[in-house]
Amino acid sequence: MRQRIAARRAAVAVLLRVENRTRGTVLATRLKAALTSTARRRGLLGCDGLEPGEGLWIAPCESVHTFFMRFSIDLVYLDRKGCVRKLRCAVGPWRLSACLTAYSVLELPAGTIRATGTERGDRLEIVPADQNSEKIEAT
Repeated sequence: MRQRIAARRAAVAVLLRVENRTRGTVLATRLKAALTSTARRRGLLGCDGLEPGEGLWIAPCESVHTFFMRFSIDLVYLDRKGCVRKLRCAVGPWRLSACLTAYSVLELPAGTIRATGTERGDRLEIVPADQNSEKIEAT
């Protein structure tokens, strides 16, 4: 058991990139993935903000809250095929948001949706940032 816990803590993840295939724009170049129960619960709590190009992909996830957060975020809800099901711009602290038809959600810096022209129905693709991308500790 201790070995598994130690292995998880030492795990390294590759940064991801989010591309809007419909519009030919990039939503994030330094996206972290929250794919474990612990990482999904933690989300962006404790963060002071997101820089342009940063973000968090939470999967599976159909609802989020911004309780205890100190900054606004954009939310992009995706189905399993990467199709945008719902968008929420500049969601402030102490809010709830849900999309029951979503499989996952992207949490991005406020203003990203408008800056990239992303709309409901667009097809997004999440790919490794690049072969030489910096490594981060898994969340």
